[in-house]
Amino acid sequence: MNPPPSEPQHWHDLPHAPAPGTALGAWAAVEDGQALLQELPPPAGAAGPGFRYLLLRSGNDVKAYVNRCAHFGVPLAARQELLMFVPHTSLTCNVHYARYRWSDGACAGGECDGVGLLPIPVLVDAEGHICIAPGP
Repeated sequence: MNPPPSEPQHWHDLPHAPAPGTALGAWAAVEDGQALLQELPPPAGAAGPGFRYLLLRSGNDVKAYVNRCAHFGVPLAARQELLMFVPHTSLTCNVHYARYRWSDGACAGGECDGVGLLPIPVLVDAEGHICIAPGP
């Protein structure tokens, strides 16, 4: 099942999506097995929330996903203490409990069959900053 046409299919289709090269955080600030909620402020003069995303770390691997449930379009959690996750395994939306795999953001259970989290391609630069990777 594909998402409805009105649903964004890529992270860069969302309002206030940052440009490639934008720093999303520091690798050293994300502990192994941790999932962190983060938000970049909206551009000057723009209304609404900023760009909300998650940083996940497993060993030396770091991943980033848009903080947006594929089932309902709401954030998986509004605050860090509400984020439900099993380290290295899964993330769960605290609204309808759709569950997503840590490794690739694909649906792992609940009301998200056929859709997953929007991944943000990242790399860690020489200074240890987690940055949006260049490319499409």
